[in-house]
Amino acid sequence: MNTLQTTVFTDRQLATYREDGFFIARGLFDDVEINRLLEYARTDPNFAASLYGRKDSTGMETKLALWNTAGEDLYGMFARSPQIVDRLEQCLGGEVYLYHMKMMLKEPHVGGAWEWHQDYGYWYNNGCLYPLLASCLIAVNAHTRANGCLQVLRGSHLLGRIDHGKTGDQTGADLERVNAALERLDLVYCECAPGDAIFFDSNLLHRSDANTSDDPRWSLICCYNARRNDPYKDSRHPRYTPLSKVSTSAIRDWGA
Repeated sequence: MNTLQTTVFTDRQLATYREDGFFIARGLFDDVEINRLLEYARTDPNFAASLYGRKDSTGMETKLALWNTAGEDLYGMFARSPQIVDRLEQCLGGEVYLYHMKMMLKEPHVGGAWEWHQDYGYWYNNGCLYPLLASCLIAVNAHTRANGCLQVLRGSHLLGRIDHGKTGDQTGADLERVNAALERLDLVYCECAPGDAIFFDSNLLHRSDANTSDDPRWSLICCYNARRNDPYKDSRHPRYTPLSKVSTSAIRDWGA
């Protein structure tokens, strides 16, 4: 079973999240749960058909599939799990709903880098007035420096929103400000074992390197918006819709 039995952060963990802009919950999902997700994604024809690519500045490509709703499939069981949702409601101070979720695939030797960016740098233009959004990245397999694990600048969420512009197929943060932040803030490589989960603020600066290893780097990223931050206009991601949580055993019970 999960090594983290509770569905909420301790006071100290929540304080760390608020100070650093992120928190890594080790072993949030156990081997049975994460292996089920990996096998499901590998054999899901709808997932394979929905994949598309994003190239970095060198032309290397990361593949991803994106969903705006959390349904009754296994991806939805993760996005609706109290292990994630309860913690995000602590982080954002109230009810949240799924803004979207995506599976990202950095395949060996071809998976591209992601430029420094803030998620709110994108979502600001979708009608979200406040940066009351946060994400949970679940490591589906091991994330290492060699295969392009997430990198973050500790405390950079306190910089506020930075202007963003195009870099290749991607949108990245203003490098003048990023470079100044790099001189002042700690760079953290978020290496993860399968089942670890990184909770991070929408204004946290983050990036990742290309996958130069023999090992894939897959992740499921679930993004949430506070109900009280309901966008004032339509965009590619949804306005508030209630999120129905499942039980803590729903991933194990799914398909039984």
